[in-house]
Amino acid sequence: MSFRHQYVIGDLQGCYAAYLQLLEVLDFDPDQDKLWFAGDIVARGEDSLSTLRAVKALCERGAAAIVLGNHDINLLAVWRSAASLRKKDKTAPIFAAKDVDELLEWLRRQPILAYPDEQTVLVHAGIPPHWSILEAADYAKQVEAQLQSSLKQLDRLLPHLYSKGADDWHNDIHGYTKIRAITNYFTRMRLCKQDGTLEFSFSAGLDEPMPKNFLPWFEWQVPRTRKVLFGHWAALKGQIDLPHAKALDGGCVWGNYLLAYRLSDGKVITSSKGCPIS
Repeated sequence: MSFRHQYVIGDLQGCYAAYLQLLEVLDFDPDQDKLWFAGDIVARGEDSLSTLRAVKALCERGAAAIVLGNHDINLLAVWRSAASLRKKDKTAPIFAAKDVDELLEWLRRQPILAYPDEQTVLVHAGIPPHWSILEAADYAKQVEAQLQSSLKQLDRLLPHLYSKGADDWHNDIHGYTKIRAITNYFTRMRLCKQDGTLEFSFSAGLDEPMPKNFLPWFEWQVPRTRKVLFGHWAALKGQIDLPHAKALDGGCVWGNYLLAYRLSDGKVITSSKGCPIS
């Protein structure tokens, strides 16, 4: 199917009012247009439940697609009692909703990596410099298979996806350690070394001092056949636009705005409404 316009939108974070306002700015028509979401559909905005329901409905009619972010995976972990609800997250209404199981069964079957068009690849946090796009796609499928397996297997998996430290990537990495490392690259990465070593403490902007020998993952110059579209790093405010990488998290949940990247020409369109800060 050909679309009039396709847009890739950064982290919604449950900012439902800003999301609706952005759709008005885009003159979005679900019969003609398609939205791609860079993950973190839920968490710290004012209405994660309505946001999740709205995105699911658009996906089911073929007018949208998403990749999973760290907050989406955490939502699954809370649902399956593998993690506790965080005080900063405003997702409790999801768990009180009658359709919670339907919503989260749908969510766990969404991809980690997607191809919005022939020139781009979409992930939540990024693709590390030691992986090609094809390798990244294969690793994403490994995580997706685990998340989409039986509930019994999902319950085994989810507690293993959390670690304060980062796992070293090596040829012999396997099992849950490997799945956790892959998930961390796709959903938590900001800084890394050229060999893929991760650093989790830094979340500031690029003008702040960084740990020695670490750089933003997109500053390691590696050949890419597609432009990597990503969210996650709110402090960038979507201002990174390189030939091989484009940041899309405008930091709406921190008082800024949602960003929509039009695939046809690379134009960025911004909501005029931010997310209420509590």
